[in-house]
Amino acid sequence: MKPPGALSPRHHLLPLLLLLLLLYHLASASGTDADALLALKSALDASNRLTWHASTATTLCTAWPGVRQCDPAGRVTKLVLENLNLTGPLTAALLSPLAELRVLSLKANALSGPVPDGLAAALPNLKLLYLASNALSGPLPASLALLHRATVLVLSDNRLSGRIPRELARVPRLTSLLLDGNLLTGPLPALPQSTLRALDVSGNRLSGQIPGVLARRFNASAFAGNAGLCGAPLAVPCVVAAAPGPMSLSPATAAFAPLPPPGGSGGSSGRRRKAAIIAGSTVAGAVVLALLVAAAVTASRRGRGRNKRVAGDVDKGGHGTPEEQAEEDAQQQHQQRSANAAALPPATNAAGGREFSWEREGIGKLVFCGGAAEAYSLEELLRASAETLGRGEAGSTYKAVMETGFIVTVKRMRCGDAGALEFGRRAEELGRVRHPNVVALRAYFQAKEERLLVYDYYPNGSLFSLVHGSRPSSKGKPLHWTSCMKIAEDIAAGLLHLHSSAIVHGNLKPSNVLLGPDFESCLTDYGLVPAGPAEEKLGALVGVAAACVAADPGARPATAEALRMVREARAEAMSSSNSSDRSPARWSDAVIMGAPGPPTD
Repeated sequence: MKPPGALSPRHHLLPLLLLLLLLYHLASASGTDADALLALKSALDASNRLTWHASTATTLCTAWPGVRQCDPAGRVTKLVLENLNLTGPLTAALLSPLAELRVLSLKANALSGPVPDGLAAALPNLKLLYLASNALSGPLPASLALLHRATVLVLSDNRLSGRIPRELARVPRLTSLLLDGNLLTGPLPALPQSTLRALDVSGNRLSGQIPGVLARRFNASAFAGNAGLCGAPLAVPCVVAAAPGPMSLSPATAAFAPLPPPGGSGGSSGRRRKAAIIAGSTVAGAVVLALLVAAAVTASRRGRGRNKRVAGDVDKGGHGTPEEQAEEDAQQQHQQRSANAAALPPATNAAGGREFSWEREGIGKLVFCGGAAEAYSLEELLRASAETLGRGEAGSTYKAVMETGFIVTVKRMRCGDAGALEFGRRAEELGRVRHPNVVALRAYFQAKEERLLVYDYYPNGSLFSLVHGSRPSSKGKPLHWTSCMKIAEDIAAGLLHLHSSAIVHGNLKPSNVLLGPDFESCLTDYGLVPAGPAEEKLGALVGVAAACVAADPGARPATAEALRMVREARAEAMSSSNSSDRSPARWSDAVIMGAPGPPTD
């Protein structure tokens, strides 16, 4: 008879069985990827540069060159095979067994043939794709748009031809698209993604007018070397297209059309008439927009004297590079634009007079941090639609949606004791912070009593809204323990980076932890709250604690009274957490036409 509490043999076998199942799973996973990598080597590595062997397959995550990262299950997630003289066609069949890949870099090889049409189906989790400096040819497949998680697509310096697929506008998280140095033709599609930071289509055979959504965000170097492209920011005007004979349009209704390629024909008269009519609508819209802007400027200058305006004529640039070089190249471009701008005459309008300039009016200037390229002008920012996201201890926060579709977060600061020089110095200091778990400060503005900070917009909301719901009537969702650990890890990494730069957050709370594209935690509102209010709150809690340990027991507050005191201190600290008020029609209405009342905290 078994003694009470004794375990049966089955209970001893259960952990062993689980361990065996786990080892089998890891072995089968690594075996699958090892077979796929060996097949890749057999197909592309004719010079035998890769030292992969089946005998070492169990250690591929640590011992195989080029395998940079694996997940806990042993699946390869990052594969970097550069400068290895790999040759032959790259097919979806070769890549499909590596379905867990997040990063694939095969640049600086000699791969040939087309870009695989089934790449998205083969690698559904792919985020970063580097195929630059190969001999790939043929068209860009429209199916690349199915890479819904992709952020970086680099296919520079190949022999790609045909049109750039307009479907790329549907890649929601795209941050970098580099297609320079190919043979691409046709028009440049509009890419409205607010996430897009780096674009390069230079050195191709593109034609037509540069879409406004791109012309306003990237400088000339992003489009150079395309003889058929015209319009801003290139110094190539688009000629007026007019239909011949009695159907010719008057100058008032004529429109912009691209310069014809050298030796090219003008096309059929029907297409010319259609292009002129469409472009005429564009000009009419531009005229109406210009009149609206002029009316807004006139009305604002007649407004109350206390109304403050911002910013100045800026070069609408912003050409970027891959993530590891973006900041350095942006600073060089900013310096080059500054030198070019110094040699330019004052801007003039169509009548020969000087154009209106916010900066010349002495009303302030929008400054992009760290010498970064200007992605938008102050006028665009002021015309943006608005949504109040909340009010906090540092100021009110707005979601600003520009007419181009570009979205930013604008924080209107509460005026403190710091002077203009101190505010600018502090903003530049915060603007240099770059880390995956810290929200980047992109630009700032100040003019007398107005101080604005412009950040990247995070559509997934905050940790507060995730846990408690985005509206008072909605419900949050419980977080799994692993999610809580990941959130804590991200916050710790962000704080460590801030502290290494001698920056104290000063206002850490769930509403100041935003969720990135992959729901990573990112700190915002760091370094904004002065020490005084925080010390006062700490003093209030210390006062409660001191009262509770008074030497005279009769002077100590009752438990209910102590609880009330703590709750009052907490309520005061949390009053700024996530309040939502009526949004102005445009976020600038709060600045120019009179802002809502002061923050409630």
